[in-house]
Amino acid sequence: MSSLCMLSDDALLDRLQQAAFGYFVDTMNAENGLVPDTSREHSPVSIAVVGFALSAYPAAVERGWMERAEAVRRSLLALRFFRDSDQSGSPTATGYKGFYYHFLDIHSGRRVWRSELSMIDSAMLIAGMLTAATYFTADTAAEAELRELADLLYRRVDWHWSRDGTGTIRQGWKPESGFLHYGWEGYSEAIVLYALALGSPTHPVSTDCYAGWTATYQWENLYDQDFLYAGPLFVHHFSHAWVDLRGVRDPFMREKNSDYFENSRRAVVVQRRYAQLNPHQFVGYDCNCWGLSACDGPTDDQPEVANEPRRLFGYAARGVPYGPDDGTLSPPSVLTSVPFAPQLALGALRNVLMRHPEILTDDRLATSFNASVIDHNGQAWVSPGHYGLDQGAVFMMIENHRSGWIWRLLHGCDYLVNGMRKAGFTGGWLDPLVTVEVHS
Repeated sequence: MSSLCMLSDDALLDRLQQAAFGYFVDTMNAENGLVPDTSREHSPVSIAVVGFALSAYPAAVERGWMERAEAVRRSLLALRFFRDSDQSGSPTATGYKGFYYHFLDIHSGRRVWRSELSMIDSAMLIAGMLTAATYFTADTAAEAELRELADLLYRRVDWHWSRDGTGTIRQGWKPESGFLHYGWEGYSEAIVLYALALGSPTHPVSTDCYAGWTATYQWENLYDQDFLYAGPLFVHHFSHAWVDLRGVRDPFMREKNSDYFENSRRAVVVQRRYAQLNPHQFVGYDCNCWGLSACDGPTDDQPEVANEPRRLFGYAARGVPYGPDDGTLSPPSVLTSVPFAPQLALGALRNVLMRHPEILTDDRLATSFNASVIDHNGQAWVSPGHYGLDQGAVFMMIENHRSGWIWRLLHGCDYLVNGMRKAGFTGGWLDPLVTVEVHS
């Protein structure tokens, strides 16, 4: 059993949050401020992970885990890199039209893996830049430069171009073939993307673009829960890392008499009920062992495991209830559910830590485990290393649960607020007369 299970909820969350923050401290390239996708050797940079890092530094300063000057220094390294990066859109560039390729070489900052120019990952990077700019407001040369760079980098993003003349924002673009053949359609983590695209003072999308996206939503009743469907848990989390969606409603949610925060709570209930029913009879699934999300997983070619009962998917966006599902669960996705359903999330996390203490290394959660696939020591398969997206989401969602501090900070980001208003969000904290309570 992990010793963490003996701690109080607050002490447990403090340890896990500080360990998650340590990922950025331990892995950042000291030359350019870039952060790798994973802790594995030779991992490329994920631009979204850099966005999480930029968002985590201010909260770490508030918690006393990093000196303010050090946080500014790290932030400036990244911002200066992106300012000076190759924006030609060539196959070896860093970006184009203010967007960036999904994966970059950690040393040169150039595109790797023939990855796409990613609209959603660029949005999370920009959200991190704006988080830093909203926090670092001191009258110093370094913090003034930080604010100016964040503003410059946001303003140069051509969100309008990313529509490619279609009804919604496209998911990506490649120099070899142009825009990908699919857009942001169906409910996804893209609220932050659309809010930033709508709020742009230079190259915004029009409001019909957001309405076009919500028109593709799929409202369902699953296990007696009426909710806006998305199978993987991360979809119900990522925009909430930055955007306070408690009690605010866009036209779609007003019609359904719900909001996105409540919808994420219902997604937790759906996940829990699915695991309890366990339709594919995977080892360990029950009401306190759930968490299907985008994560690493074992593959069919696993010479180090002793049994392979079913087809295995490797890295995949696993989801409930329509799959894919191969018995792989994501502990970080359970922990990032804590703002929506604290008792359910912490109960499940403690249960998994008691059953599988091997998922924890230096208080940092592995991205996934699969108890239906055992190694030669008789232990559940555990993904090696750590993923930056998991650690960033864990850090931010614990902070939002404990204090609401990141949410309140971004109430003061005019670009984000304007984008939400243009999307049609009203009520809650967007009404200046309303005070939003924070429950620790």
